[in-house]
Formats: sequence, C-alpha cells, structure tokens
Amino acid sequence: MTTVYADNAATTQMSRAAIDAMLPYMETIYGNPSSLHSVGQKAAEALQSARERIAACLGCQPREITFTSGGSEADNQALLSAAKLGARKGKKHIISTAFEHHAILHSLKRLEKEGFEVELLPVGETGTITALQVRDAIRDDTCLVTIMYANNEIGSILPIAEIGAVCKEKGVLFHTDAVQAAGHVHINVREQNIDMLSLSAHKFHGPKGIGVLYARQGVILTPLIEGGAQERGKRAGTENIPAIMGMAAALEEACAHIDENAQKVSALRDKLIAGLSKIPHSALNGDPVNRLPGNVSFCFEGIEGESLLLLLDAKGICASSGSACTSGSLDPSHVLLAIGRPHEVAHGSLRLSLCEWNTEEEADYMLRAIPEVVTYLRNMSPVWKELLSGARQFIL
Repeated sequence: MTTVYADNAATTQMSRAAIDAMLPYMETIYGNPSSLHSVGQKAAEALQSARERIAACLGCQPREITFTSGGSEADNQALLSAAKLGARKGKKHIISTAFEHHAILHSLKRLEKEGFEVELLPVGETGTITALQVRDAIRDDTCLVTIMYANNEIGSILPIAEIGAVCKEKGVLFHTDAVQAAGHVHINVREQNIDMLSLSAHKFHGPKGIGVLYARQGVILTPLIEGGAQERGKRAGTENIPAIMGMAAALEEACAHIDENAQKVSALRDKLIAGLSKIPHSALNGDPVNRLPGNVSFCFEGIEGESLLLLLDAKGICASSGSACTSGSLDPSHVLLAIGRPHEVAHGSLRLSLCEWNTEEEADYMLRAIPEVVTYLRNMSPVWKELLSGARQFIL
C-alpha cells in the first residue's frame, strides 16, 4: 500500500544533507566542545560554524543564537526571560493571541500565577491579527508581545514585520514563535524588528530534539537549566553537536530553496483546497491568502476527526486533526474555537501539511480518498441524518 505522508507540520523526514552533516560528529569528531584537547576543539569549531551558518539564515549575529532542545524550550525561555526583565522595571503586562501553541499559552498561564496580566488578542474568522490591534493593546506597563509567525494548525501567516515595527516604536520586547515558519518563509530578524525568535529543526527536515532561541544583543536571557557555562551561561549541558550540525545543514538547504519549494508546495496546496472545497458542508480554516505554502486545514460537518484520521490511515494517508501535540486529546482544538468554529464543527477537522517531497500523484490520490471517507462516515452518522432531515440546522 502506498504511504502518503501529509503531516509535515507535526514533523518532517530528515534530509540527506542533515544526516550526512551529523554522521562525522558521531563517528570521528565526537569530542566535548568544552574540552581543551584537539578532538574537543574540533567539536568547538564545528559548534561555532553551525552558529554562524544559522545566524546568516536569520539575519543576526552568531552570539545572538542559543541552542535549545527545540521550540518548546525556546518559547519557555523567551517568555520567562522577558517576564523577569519586565518585573525588574515594574512592568507585568504581556500581549499574545488566543491561538498560540501550548508552549506559549501554558507558559503564560504560569506567569499569570506569578502576578503577570496576560491579554490574548482575538484572531477573527481567518485567524490573524493586525499591527493596529497590537498598538491599541500596548500599555505603559507592557513588558512583552509574543505572537506566532504562522499558526501550526490553520497555516495563517501573521504580519510580523508590521507588529515588530510597532513594538520597536513603543519600546516593547517582541518575541515570535517561528517554529512553523523557519525554512518555509523568508525571515530576517533585523529587518522585521524581532527581538526574540524560536525555531525547531525537525520542522524543516532536521533532527528532533534540537532548536534555537535567537535573542537580540542586549536582551538578557534567564537560564531554564542550571549547571555548566555552556551557551555563554544561557543553557547548561553539553551541546548536542551532531543534532546542531544536522540542524544547520537542514536550515541552510531549506533557506536556499525557499522560493522554489514554496512555489511547488503552494500549487499542491491550492489544488487540494480547490478539490476539498467541493465537499458539501465543508470549510477552509485560516487565511485563504496569507497562509503557509504547505498547510491545508478543513472542517467537515457531521463527522468526527478521529474517525476520519483512522480511515485515512487505513488508506495510507498520514494526516492530523488539528495539532499533533494535542491529538491524544478529545477536546476540540483551541485554535478552531478561537476562529469561531462551534464545538461540533471543530471536532470534524482535518489538517494536511505538505512539503517539497509530496507529488501531484499523491495530491490526486488524497482528492479521491478524502471525499470517499467523508461520505462513508456521514452515511453512518446519526448527526448527519438529523442534519439532512432538518432536525438540526447546518452550520457550514
């Protein structure tokens, strides 16, 4: 049976470039970069070169790059650091959005317990916000604005440069969770006035368990992990050199081919959106124009997303219902609720996330299989029967 992998927003297959970059640091250059001997110093040189290459991809200085275990850790450290800096100045107001990743939302909940006031901006039906909303929300005691670059479930890309300009003008720190965007859209932290940014290697064909927190020079980071003086005292623990080298190679490759990959992937995305829109009582989630090249997110009325995923898996299609990070949960997606989808509709969601390795043939196969499965599930659904009989009103 053919396997069609359409869950690249959850994780990606590692690229050959990433694997090849990692192997020497497992087999021959395996020293600890803190060691003074030649094997250790070779590892230290590799670490510095990876830092420089990643900095070049983001438009920042190498010393502004801190290696972390991934996006979640980077998000946690960014928020904790900004909160500590704010508290010292008596500023305890934080602005974010209602549809951030849980790494942000749960960190904000923790900060609320510590006396911070969190304001979550509404994201509207298309799942976006404006720089004007941010400007209107900023107060004299605002210490941080943290807004995702692109949403992991519905693919909306937010106006990061415009928000960055407002934050710079108002003198407020600006962090963006760019886990879904890095390697897929052009990012330049200087030009976009981004003070802190989080990314994760496994979203752009790099290894799992490694990420980056960029922090502009002058933004003092608070360590989450105490111990040795690695990462200029910002994160203790021996650096994972193989993973860091794999991440650098994967990010360089992704950034070198951003435009051609985006052109190919967005054509497949648009083909899927056009085809799935023909299913009656369905709706596209997210901004129809400003969205990630590979994101296709739909709600289908009258079915459960879990059943949809299992039957698609039986046909060899790997997809998700909302976010993979919470797919073990039966609660409807907080992202879909934030854009105004009612509970009963939010339950019937499907996210396909593509990469440059997906093909036209795979898109055609999905366009045959998904309507079949949706029809099959609706035919056995008591809710669908009630909708057809008029006992319930259609929402979509």
